[in-house]
Amino acid sequence: MTLSGTGRLDGRSAGLGAVAGVLAAGAALGVGQFVAGLTGASGSPVVVVGELQIDFTPPWLKNFAITEFGADDKLALVSGIVVVLAAFAAVVGTAATRRMAYGMAGIAVFGAVGLTAAATRPEATVASLLPTLAATAAAVAALYLLIPLVRPPELPAPARAVSYDPMTGETEPPDTGGSEGPPRRRFLAAGAATAGVAAGAGLAGRLLTERSSVAIAQKSLRIPRPAITTQALPPVVDLHIPGLAPFVTPNASFYRVDTALVLPQVDPSSWQLRIHGMVSREITLTFDQLIKRPLIEDYITLCCVSNPVDGPYIGNAKWLGASLAALLRQAGIKAGADQLLCTSVDGFTSGTPVQTVMDGRDALLAVAMNGEPLPIAHGFPARMVVPGLYGYVSATKWVTDIEVTTFAGNYAYWAQRGWSQQAPIKTECRIDVPNGLDEIQAGPTAVAGVAWAQHKGIEAVEVRVDRGPWQRARLADVPGLDTWRQWVWDWNATSGGHVLEARATDKTGYTQTSTLTPPEPNGASGYPMVSVPVR
Repeated sequence: MTLSGTGRLDGRSAGLGAVAGVLAAGAALGVGQFVAGLTGASGSPVVVVGELQIDFTPPWLKNFAITEFGADDKLALVSGIVVVLAAFAAVVGTAATRRMAYGMAGIAVFGAVGLTAAATRPEATVASLLPTLAATAAAVAALYLLIPLVRPPELPAPARAVSYDPMTGETEPPDTGGSEGPPRRRFLAAGAATAGVAAGAGLAGRLLTERSSVAIAQKSLRIPRPAITTQALPPVVDLHIPGLAPFVTPNASFYRVDTALVLPQVDPSSWQLRIHGMVSREITLTFDQLIKRPLIEDYITLCCVSNPVDGPYIGNAKWLGASLAALLRQAGIKAGADQLLCTSVDGFTSGTPVQTVMDGRDALLAVAMNGEPLPIAHGFPARMVVPGLYGYVSATKWVTDIEVTTFAGNYAYWAQRGWSQQAPIKTECRIDVPNGLDEIQAGPTAVAGVAWAQHKGIEAVEVRVDRGPWQRARLADVPGLDTWRQWVWDWNATSGGHVLEARATDKTGYTQTSTLTPPEPNGASGYPMVSVPVR
């Protein structure tokens, strides 16, 4: 690779080298996605690196991402990885214009990171390495194609000559292939071809991934009717106040917080659940066997441990599934076992207390949600739903393995990262309206929200204004102890700025604490507060 007379790259060559590096990275990602489409989407280099990053994310950073980006936290992570990769690729391309060995060293770093991430995934196989290997090879090929075209060949001074035009009598210097000459055009053509390969391979990989989707199987699945139906809903479970969360959260609106960058695609025909460990009889259950068991229907509220005070990561749905306790009784739990180590198809694990599952509540292996087969994003074809526990210890999606074990002997995914091994849901409430964003009119105003204390039940909700006396709110009806409960308090709002607070009391007599704590290690606490401007 040639340098300028001063021994340094000129700015234009360095810039084109950076472009070449980015194009090489694009080709790598496109080819990697294509091969991942053949071998399994979870093997995509960006995905495996993202999942490795999630594994090492500290709790405070995880909460920051969820709070700031909400349901887009995974998109933000992937976008950040792509931006960092593009910057790294630009540096690699610039270095390669000086010496190709520098560029190859940079690509080797890229490949090593990707291979390490792919090999350390819980579900890793030899095929998991192929997308990163193919991506690395594509990056090498792209650099060897583009870098020689970054700079035009330099002609030595003696070779310069003039040509004479006998028709005009004018002389002109020869075409040296300057900065806008044929080499630049060849670079543009090769760059466009590289970009086309990147886009085409990426699109083909996406189509291959969609071909392996189980969306058709999910939509065509027919779930049997429940053997045990939930009691009819009381007449006033929903207060129908604008802005107040409905009693039943629609599937499309139900919160999603998990570690999967790519949704696992699990075909019901191949799904199996293994129950083993400290049991008398190991059980392996197919999906057909699961849905032939007596199915139970119940309204249950789920809550994420990352939900901040007054947060959105909670929802209520009508679930349908088989009794997990009945399956465990069939397996025969041995003395001393106190934990169910539940594993998802993507390797995620949660630890659920045996005693909680066996105490009579409707702990389910759920197959349907709000009258439909489970959405893929919520665990299709089967997931766990255990009322009264935060999701990270009770609600494993895409569950395929349950090991009956002990808390002392096994630490689940988030427990390994500093979260509590056992995490009963705290008694909490939320103010939905007014939302504090819009100015309201003075006069009669509905202050409303939801309160929850799964498997304990909500006994009362109180509201106060500007730290004044607590006022009892009116409660909606509920079908049982395992759902949230709507509440409303009629406030005669006066002009000015006001601060509203609320607190809930459950049926055990416990009243929500005012002590503010962050979500880690076992759930946030404190009073929800809303500042309301009144005109």
